[in-house]
Amino acid sequence: MSAGPTHKATVTRAHLRTPRAAAIAGIVFSVLLITALVLLRLSVPLDPLEPGAWVRTNSDRVTFALTLVPFAGIAFLWFIGVLRDRLGDLEDRFFSTVFLGSGLLFLAMLFVAAAVAGSTILAYGGQGDALPQSVAYTLARALSYSIMNIYAVKIAGVFMITTSTIAIRTGIAARWIAYLGYALAVFLLFGGGFTDWTFLVFPLWVLLMSSYILIDNLRRGPSAASVNPAPEGSGAVATESR
Repeated sequence: MSAGPTHKATVTRAHLRTPRAAAIAGIVFSVLLITALVLLRLSVPLDPLEPGAWVRTNSDRVTFALTLVPFAGIAFLWFIGVLRDRLGDLEDRFFSTVFLGSGLLFLAMLFVAAAVAGSTILAYGGQGDALPQSVAYTLARALSYSIMNIYAVKIAGVFMITTSTIAIRTGIAARWIAYLGYALAVFLLFGGGFTDWTFLVFPLWVLLMSSYILIDNLRRGPSAASVNPAPEGSGAVATESR
């Protein structure tokens, strides 16, 4: 029967495409989120109690940055999905629960923080210069700051730990990238207040990991493609090109 070799070749190519899709999604997420975070960091003071001058001078740049966030979130959701598909029957229930839960929780926090910041700009259009002097503005700024710089950062660290563990167990990335993920996750969990650019650590690490997966699979692509299944119904046995 030729079904065995043919099925094996098909599964091989499917497993090759899945981490490649995960890598592309991870790269898209990283680039979009890094762009948004840099624009926001350059436009909005880190101090949540600042008087609100940025609303008058940098609202257009902040609005553009916030429009990138939903697309980054979609790419991140795709990244999670294809990684789980890659694991298949090897998926550990404990790490899968933490991996999926931390990823979805991070995504929810990212969207909520972006929505609060966007609502502040919309409210400024109706209230004008009176808004920065209001208690509602101070509350919105403090809420957005707390979600992103305290809670979302910690959840990102948990996601990095579980993803690094999965990478070591399945071999989808180099061990040194996983160990680097552990170190950076500890930094996010306990040392996030050392620099104003702490949150960039997470998308930069995802970019590194995704780039490695993509390059590795592109390099292995020609050898994997040499296994050609026989046409359906032909009865021929699949062979490897010499």
